[in-house]
Amino acid sequence: MVDTIKVSAKSRSTAVAGAIAGVIREHKHAEVQAIGAGAVNQAIKAIAIARGYLERDGLDIACVPTFVEVDVSGEERTAVKMLVEVRGTFTPKVEVPPPPKPE
Repeated sequence: MVDTIKVSAKSRSTAVAGAIAGVIREHKHAEVQAIGAGAVNQAIKAIAIARGYLERDGLDIACVPTFVEVDVSGEERTAVKMLVEVRGTFTPKVEVPPPPKPE
């Protein structure tokens, strides 16, 4: 089982992105959870950054968001949970030089 990556509004998106990319490389999926608009914003930015990191490894990811109820200090709160998983591989873009001009 993969631990849930919990994101707050104060989380550094690049640090979260590194964590997401590391979990994806190892397990091919990750769970990211955020409560509140600021936290969801940081989580989405982190997923976009992680996608760039993973593109270098030839991996493409997709995100499926859902709402979940979580207990925070005895109070029930609604969180956004994002399942991030590998959806395929990137094909490297190779530029083919034009054929030589006949003389």
